[in-house]
Parts: sequence; C-alpha cells; structure tokens
Amino acid sequence: MSGEPHLPSPLVRSLLDRCRFPVAGTPLRCAVSGGADSLALLVLAAATAHARGDEVEAVHVDHGLRVGSAADADVVAAAAERHGARFRCVSVALESGPNLEARARDARRAVLPAGVLTGHTADDQAETVLLNLVRGSGLDGLAAMGPEGHPLLGVRRAETHALCEAEGLVPVVDPSNDDPAFRRNRMRHEVLPLLAEVAERDLTPVLARQADLLRDDAMLLEALAEGVDAADARLLAAAPVPLARRAVRAWLRTETGAAHPPDSATVARVLAVARGEAVGTDVGVGWSVRRSAGRLRVVGPVGAAGDR
Repeated sequence: MSGEPHLPSPLVRSLLDRCRFPVAGTPLRCAVSGGADSLALLVLAAATAHARGDEVEAVHVDHGLRVGSAADADVVAAAAERHGARFRCVSVALESGPNLEARARDARRAVLPAGVLTGHTADDQAETVLLNLVRGSGLDGLAAMGPEGHPLLGVRRAETHALCEAEGLVPVVDPSNDDPAFRRNRMRHEVLPLLAEVAERDLTPVLARQADLLRDDAMLLEALAEGVDAADARLLAAAPVPLARRAVRAWLRTETGAAHPPDSATVARVLAVARGEAVGTDVGVGWSVRRSAGRLRVVGPVGAAGDR
C-alpha cells in the first residue's frame, strides 16, 4: 500500500463517532467518484482501516459522460495515495439518453465489488425518503437506505465538504448535480428547502430519523412474514395482510428470479387467487400463479426452466 496515512485530525475523530463501518477484519472498499461525499468516505474509511490494520481501497467508476471525466480518476488516485489506500479505476460504456441516472447507477452496481461502501449522507437519506414517498413506495421504500454499505448516514453533506477542505482535498464538481432534469436535484434544491421553510426547521434529521424508525418496523414484519408459506393458499389467505403481502413478494422473487419485488397490484392479484376469487393470475414477463388443490404454484414462461 503506497503513501503514509495521516494521523486522524480532531474533525475526523468527531465524524467517526457517527460513522458505522463494517466490523474489524473487513476490507473497506469504497466507491469514490471524486465528489466531496465520496472523498470524505475515503478519508474516514482510511482512518478506520489504518487504526485496526485493515485494507482500504478506492474504486472509481468512469462513466465517460463528461469531457475530461478521466481526470476525475486522477483526483481519486491522488487522494488514495495520500491516505494510504489502494486505487482501482473501472470504465463503463454509457451513452446519454432517457433514464440516464438509473442506467448509470445500474452500470456502477455491475462493476463495483460486493460489499462496496458508498458516501451517502443524512442529506441523501432525507432526499431518498421524499423521492420514495412521491413514487408511492410503501414501508420499505420509506425506510430508505440501511446502514449496510452506507457508513456515513449519520454525517451531513456540509460536514463532508468541511472535511475535504480541512484535508486539503479539492472535490470534483459534477454539473449534473445541479441539473433540474434529474428529480433528485429538484428534491435537493427546491422541495427540501421549501419544506424546511414551511416547517421552520431543518427537516433532514427528522426524515432520517423517520427512516430509521420505519426500518425497524419493516425488519420486524419481514421476520414475521418468514413464517408464512405463500404456497399454502389457505394459510396465506388467513394471514394478516401486511405479512401476506411480504410473503408473496419474497416468494415471487425467489420463484421467478426477478431483480425487483412485484408491485402492489400484482401482489393483490395473487392474494385474490389465494382467497379463491380467481384460479390464477399473471405476475409479469410471462410468469403466472395458479391454484390447485389448495396450493399456489408459479408457472414459468415458454423457455423457462419449467413450473415451480
């Protein structure tokens, strides 16, 4: 590992008190774009890793969407060397067009290592809660991001900028972060400030705390739903609806191999089949659920491995 790690400053130590990094003995691999949040993540991860003798690595993904974006990797590489971290750059092919934000996110996830840490802050958490609210998300969506993989959820965005300044790091400025074409940016620059003005208080801690409370509730329901056999029509129909819904979502994802859980309308149709209101229903992309002899089974599309 190149570079000599700096002794943690008082600011680093104070921020570490609010960070939740993986347990000692875990390599800390950080997704570092070069922005203030991810550079702060690298600094804090390096301080944590060096204190306990763990490995720390900065992984930079170059989407190639901006002229000169390759220079961002140089910023990250320099910061990694200064803080005694390994550095790795991965390039992905991505073109401008519809759903750019989602496609960029999917491209990153495809190349980043398992267990990678990201620099999402409490401010990102608040934005995520509101974004999921306007999308009509249920309990899980309003619980937003959990601490796994997101060690900086207890840190504010202003603090990551302050840390970079204190460390002499000049973050990369991505113009797309101010582009109102992206809904998150409008939530950040327009909606949250307006809500704070109406509430006459900083709403970020409030929304982040709500996410934590709702996540606890969601985890409890998830654990209880594991005891519901979604293939048993009678038991599924008799189960409390919140547990039945969760059982169906988990069952369908397992049976179909879907990357995302089914929507609420699909789940409602499956519950109707369990209650005997229909003998079967489509559950998307050629898959269907059928009831026979009191059991539900998932029927695959043509060319699939077969009925489940």
